[in-house]
Amino acid sequence: MTSPFPDQGRSVGDIIAAQTEWHDEDIDWRGGKAFSLVYNADDPELHELQHQVALTYLHENALNPFVYPSLVRMEQEVVEVAAGLFGTEPNAGTMASGGTESIFLAVHTARAVARSKGIDRPEILIPTTAHPAFSKAAHYLEMDEVRVPVGADLKADPTAMAEKVSANTALIVGSTPCYPYGVIDPIPEIAALAASHDTLCHVDACLGGWLLPFWEQIGEPVPPWNFEVEGVTSISADIHKYGYCFKGASVILYSEEALRHHQYFFFDDWPGGMYGSATTAGTRPAAPIAAAWATIQFLGLDGYLAKARSVRDTTRRFKDGIIAIEGLHVTGEPQMSLFEFASDHGIEITSAVGDVMDDRGWKLDRQNGGLHLMISPGHAHIVDQFLSDLTYAVANHGDDRGVKAGYGGVV
Repeated sequence: MTSPFPDQGRSVGDIIAAQTEWHDEDIDWRGGKAFSLVYNADDPELHELQHQVALTYLHENALNPFVYPSLVRMEQEVVEVAAGLFGTEPNAGTMASGGTESIFLAVHTARAVARSKGIDRPEILIPTTAHPAFSKAAHYLEMDEVRVPVGADLKADPTAMAEKVSANTALIVGSTPCYPYGVIDPIPEIAALAASHDTLCHVDACLGGWLLPFWEQIGEPVPPWNFEVEGVTSISADIHKYGYCFKGASVILYSEEALRHHQYFFFDDWPGGMYGSATTAGTRPAAPIAAAWATIQFLGLDGYLAKARSVRDTTRRFKDGIIAIEGLHVTGEPQMSLFEFASDHGIEITSAVGDVMDDRGWKLDRQNGGLHLMISPGHAHIVDQFLSDLTYAVANHGDDRGVKAGYGGVV
């Protein structure tokens, strides 16, 4: 067996040439044909700023806050901004590497609180539309997961959830919005249910956290969802989604600073001295922290409002155009900028239609019931091309095309 380890080092030019060739096979997200994996802000000046920040902080390590005070300051200020948006104490949270880690930390905190009450095998109670990151967290943390079907409106059903609450329930979850359908769960009812059973309530705003505050300010209806809702105890929100930072930057916030302390890990029972961390990671890349701060400072309120208007207007164009194609409909009543569209007449949309769109360079997420779009500002320029190609795909999809593997939401 030949070892892949090189006998001799390769030249810079050779390495760059190889990676460039390979990278050319990846999706060109700047061209607008990627959905969900990259949130294209359509802002060359912002992208250039992020590149400069990434270069400056490429080799830094946020593991030790005492030697990187600039990173401590920027993370604190990012958390303070998020706390102001969502309505909690300015120091009641941390940054994380993405939605999966933010959710993991919220579930870990719920387990710690439950165990302090004598619950040996805590449970999390989630709607079937909740992100798989909750199942992943429950798996790693050896907790039980109780999944509850959603209502006819595709939103979490508080009545059905109430029937599943038990003495072991440690956390009840709602999404704003859920990934599959873009609908916002009834957070006041879910939070009230949690409060009535003296348990925690997490709002998964990984998608909506950095858009809904501005969505509301541009006149779109947004139901109550944040810490202003009594009973909400934690919120996850990804800055690398509609906060327009690059991967991976997220925040996990709590209704009070004391809950954040359950994330802390300290250890000194070894020769190396004190080791401590506030999140699951030890070594933490510095670039996403610095870039999150820089992105927020660059865009400001006016920038985020402008991006929200662009996303809203572009989403409307996509939805109206899809509905106008005979045989297609949008699933449910999406409340933000992501949605599924499906077939009225048994068209093989997730396989055959999806394959034709693949052939034309589009990368759509394939769900159990249809194809999925996540709209960002960079899609404003390609709506007409997309609708033209989709019209062609519906008319010419055939019935014998092979099904290609799809991939759901990434946090």
